[in-house]
Amino acid sequence: MILQLPDKLYYSIGEVAKAFDVNTSLIRYWEKEFPIIKPKKNKKGNRYFTPEDLKNLQMIYHLVKEKGYTLDGARVALTTNSKISETVSIIDRLSFVKAELLKLKESLVDKDE
Repeated sequence: MILQLPDKLYYSIGEVAKAFDVNTSLIRYWEKEFPIIKPKKNKKGNRYFTPEDLKNLQMIYHLVKEKGYTLDGARVALTTNSKISETVSIIDRLSFVKAELLKLKESLVDKDE
């Protein structure tokens, strides 16, 4: 999953939920279930996620939504498998390359017509 977010120090929960195409309640739930997600909160209680939080959320999303892990299984995988971050990063890069190749293919098909 390629996140479409600008480079910032902090992201609101709405921005994060939109980037992952999930409800904000799911982000709050994952925050409770996974101790690696620690957003900053202001005095009003609004959550602000760092780029590190986004990487962790991306790993959780990959395990739960794409691989079909249970929350317990994802929690165990995150604590026991140090290569998950690298795997998710590689998958993201490959997805980006695939999208670029598909764009290139479309442009070539349009020129031939």
